[in-house]
Amino acid sequence: MEILGDTNVDFMGLKKYAFVFSGILSLLGIIAVIGMFLGYANIGIDFGGGTAVQVKFDKPVRIDTAREALSKNGIEDAELQEFPMDNKLLVRLKNVIAADEHAADKVISIFRQEFPDNNLVVDTSMEIGPTVGKKLQKNAITAVVLSMIGIIIYIAFRFELRFGIAAAIATFHDVLAVMGIFFILGKEMNLLIVTALLTLAGYSLTDTVVVFDRIREYLRLRRKDPIEVIINNGINHVLSRTIITSLTTALVLVALV
Repeated sequence: MEILGDTNVDFMGLKKYAFVFSGILSLLGIIAVIGMFLGYANIGIDFGGGTAVQVKFDKPVRIDTAREALSKNGIEDAELQEFPMDNKLLVRLKNVIAADEHAADKVISIFRQEFPDNNLVVDTSMEIGPTVGKKLQKNAITAVVLSMIGIIIYIAFRFELRFGIAAAIATFHDVLAVMGIFFILGKEMNLLIVTALLTLAGYSLTDTVVVFDRIREYLRLRRKDPIEVIINNGINHVLSRTIITSLTTALVLVALV
């Protein structure tokens, strides 16, 4: 299926602009990684340690009312997420706040004290110490690094070593770009984001393999053509497929939202 027909975009002619743009995104990603280690990034409790408590009330509780109740009792920087359909409230306390070993019990006690006529049930309660958080952070980085090594080995076996290195760089670039954007926007970095990044790497690799396969075919059939022409033809030939794959993924994400 083709939605664009035959295209003839000079991608290689735009390579200088692409290098600059990609370089900026990669730099932001590197800054994000450094910021995570130095504590400047918005680290979730998965990596930084802390407490998460999800409670279910019999009657609805407004999120601003719950935040005011916590603030009045000494918990001022809690992160709250509301699930109004089920009368549920998720409270996250990062490690700086949750120095008390019984932070979860304190939150529950405050809610019961402030809302005595609204019975609550604890759905989930999780406490992660800073040591465990650091270990999870290390494991997440290890997972990304190992996936990059796996990409190089797979592409090198499927094509050539140079293709494998190029695919790993391209995939790592995509991961860094997203991390950089999240860092600039102040979004929280947690295990869910790591899962999303690995999924992104999978999509990126799949598309890269398709493009490389077409380029390899043209390298074999059109040996006299300049490499720029071969690369342009390879990308243009699968451009519709790339766009369709991206749109399909976007539609799924819209449905989830």
